[in-house]
Amino acid sequence: MNGYQLTFYTEQNRKHGHQTVCEWLLHEVRQLGIGGATVINCAEGIGHAGSHHAAHMLRLDDQPVQIILAVTEKEAGQLLDLVRTENVHVFYMRFPIEFGVIGDDVPHKPSKHFSLFGRSAG
Repeated sequence: MNGYQLTFYTEQNRKHGHQTVCEWLLHEVRQLGIGGATVINCAEGIGHAGSHHAAHMLRLDDQPVQIILAVTEKEAGQLLDLVRTENVHVFYMRFPIEFGVIGDDVPHKPSKHFSLFGRSAG
């Protein structure tokens, strides 16, 4: 399947309303029916304005975060339109990609961890 990799860059403490930008994006991804997202917490980075952002042992609120999705052209358009409409301050990149699944379907094991997507612990 052809589509896009969308990668959003934000910080752990950046808010949109009462949620972090990461939580808000994951909620909207689920509402749009997009199949998945990966969140990567980074050690440090330099923002688009040149500011240094880093996770510190006692303070993680400035920790850089990436939210990565593989989406169709339609899903990319819907999500980016929503981010623009909501006026969310977030840096993003969009790359054309080919994506798919290889191999047999593995039976789903219940998660034993908290999930932002609302699945309970198993």
